[in-house]
Parts: sequence; C-alpha cells; structure tokens
Amino acid sequence: MLLIRGMDADKYAAQMEDAYRLRHQVFVEEKGWHNLRKPDGREIDQFDTEIALHMLLYEEGKLIGYQRMLPTTSPYLLSEVYPELSEDDIPKDKNIWEWTRFTVCKEYRKGGRKLSPAGNTLLSAIVEWGLANEIHSIVIEMNPLWLLRLVQLHFRVRPLGFAKEFDGEDAIAVVASFDERTLRRLQEMRGNSRLILDNQSKSANGSEQFERYK
Repeated sequence: MLLIRGMDADKYAAQMEDAYRLRHQVFVEEKGWHNLRKPDGREIDQFDTEIALHMLLYEEGKLIGYQRMLPTTSPYLLSEVYPELSEDDIPKDKNIWEWTRFTVCKEYRKGGRKLSPAGNTLLSAIVEWGLANEIHSIVIEMNPLWLLRLVQLHFRVRPLGFAKEFDGEDAIAVVASFDERTLRRLQEMRGNSRLILDNQSKSANGSEQFERYK
C-alpha cells in the first residue's frame, strides 16, 4: 500500500497511472459517469493537485483499491461541484478532510453487507492517518445506503443536507467523525488489531510505503 502526496506524483508516475486507470474503469465503465470519460482511459480531475493525498492499496503487485483525501481548507468536491448537497455551512477546517474516489476492484468487493477486507483496509488507513495528524472528521458525498454502514463502524455521522440525485444515483453529503473507538471497531470487523500504517506512513507530509495489505 502506498501513500502519495500530489506534489510527489511525478516520482510515482507508474503507480498514479494505475490509480487513474482504476478510477476510469470503476467510475466511468462500471458506474456510467460518462461526463468523466477520457479518451486515454485515465480519470483525472481538477482536484488531483499538489495538495491531494492519494492512498493506493496493492496486493501482489496489482492495484486493488484506491482513495483520495483533500483538505477542506482549499477548494474541494463538495465546495465546488456539489454545494447544493449542503444546507449548512460547507466545512472549511484543517481538521476535516474530504474522502473521495474510494474504490475497490470488482473481484475484491466480496463482503456481502459488510465492508470487504480491502475496503476495511482503506478505511482503516484513513482513521490511522487521521488520528496521527489531528484530523478527526471526513466529508463524504455518498449513496445514503452508506449511512448505516458508517454508524455500524462507529463513525459519528452528521448529514449536511438531504439526498439528491446525480447521474441516476442518490447522493448525500455528510461529515463523519472518528476516534480510537472507530479504529477498534474496524479492527474487530477484520478480526485482528494489526495497524495498517507504520509510523512514517502516518505523516501528512511524506510519501512512504506502508505495510502491504495481506
């Protein structure tokens, strides 16, 4: 699993190529978000900047999961693209980041109603990284069906508005707060207390490899 700052993306060109192609495969080819379609098969948007934080989950050399974090102190997806999803003040706080482009390869999504092992690993990485960097909440634009799942994982979820339809799918914006109890719950759900990130990887200012998902 790899943590890459946007400013270091050129140093990890091959890995970022994997990420952009996985995003295109899932969001364009599978989900049908055709406004994101690119001729080169790489899904890149205006938020893939130097301040973005990319988390890539590899297994045996294959990228099987990805997610992107954006600081809410700069323009981000909710503030610029989906402001109508919020009827409250749109969050702008150094301790709140936005969670976007979360995806897991189709063959690794098998988890039934529960979060898949790969999904758990990705979400655990956010919580571990957040706790180490005084980040306590994430903004999410998501299908309302995720509300119950997040609560079951011991996130404290606050909707910012009502669900609305985009591209044929309902979406709701929420702020989901977490703490050590959330991390313990994620560990309980996957059946072990092993930390996903090592100490170096938890830094918000470094691009470091962290322990490969098993």
